[in-house]
Amino acid sequence: MEHSGSGSGPASWPEMADVVPMPQDDGPSPVVPIDYRDDFREVMDYFRALYFARELSPRALRLTVEAIELNPGNYTVWHFRRLILEALGSDLLEEMNFVNEIAERNLKNYQIWHHKRWLAEKLGPDIANNELEFTMKTLAIDAKNYHAWSHRQWVLQALGGWEAELQYCNQLLQEDIFNNSAWNQRYLVITRSPLLGGLAVMRDSEVDYTIEAILANPQNESPWRYLKGLYKGDNNLLISDDRISGVCLKVLNNDWSCVFALSLLLDLLRLGLQPSDELKTTIEAVKNSDPQMADTDLGTAVCSILQKCDPLRVNYWSWYKTTLSS
Repeated sequence: MEHSGSGSGPASWPEMADVVPMPQDDGPSPVVPIDYRDDFREVMDYFRALYFARELSPRALRLTVEAIELNPGNYTVWHFRRLILEALGSDLLEEMNFVNEIAERNLKNYQIWHHKRWLAEKLGPDIANNELEFTMKTLAIDAKNYHAWSHRQWVLQALGGWEAELQYCNQLLQEDIFNNSAWNQRYLVITRSPLLGGLAVMRDSEVDYTIEAILANPQNESPWRYLKGLYKGDNNLLISDDRISGVCLKVLNNDWSCVFALSLLLDLLRLGLQPSDELKTTIEAVKNSDPQMADTDLGTAVCSILQKCDPLRVNYWSWYKTTLSS
């Protein structure tokens, strides 16, 4: 399969001798015509000629390489290339190698990742480990690359490869406990992996893991969100697990202004938590420091504290307070 660019335009290719280039039609009086480079205009004029002729041939495939090199984001070129690959019965493993080379230079290109998914779907489970390895290399360069994470999640769910995924999440969080993408991936693994038994089985150990992460870095929002997600759909279990109110208490005893601890505590109170005497004492101590909070109930007091500690969302906490009183 011809993959590398030719170094000279299609007008000089012997196999293109019978092709009449088709210039771009900008209408009779374009207001601001784009000043394309000569090499780009030449390639695209020949591309249009073959595209509108629906010519699914080796020379058309070669031409798409030139067009992709000039503009890897041209979705029409990628679509046409897929049609040609199928028509010619091309080697899709070789095509995956080609697209990986392009992807390494264009890691945030939607069309390239879509093409990779199309190929992986055709190649099936045997390609899963290769795709996971490719996304791992991409995420080592850019830990928040949405395309790589999306592709990785699709590969796991469509083709498999779950065996080492939780360990991979552990590794990423050891490297950067603030990596919210890794926390998100971890949640996918414990809830979707067919090897771990699901959220109910994993919850207990994950709560311990997450609380440890919270106590190490209380201002890290991700584990707070993750902790609440571990009880998704089961509020009764959330408020009955003493570890949840317990971690709020431990953090607030060291820093009564921690927004994440206060916010989770407020949710617990609203859901019906009966606070321990120690938790009441902690909040009462803050209440007594402000005469305006002296006669308020615990939930309203926490809201008032949040209004002071989280001024960017002061209006939200004001609204939240009205839901408590109602």
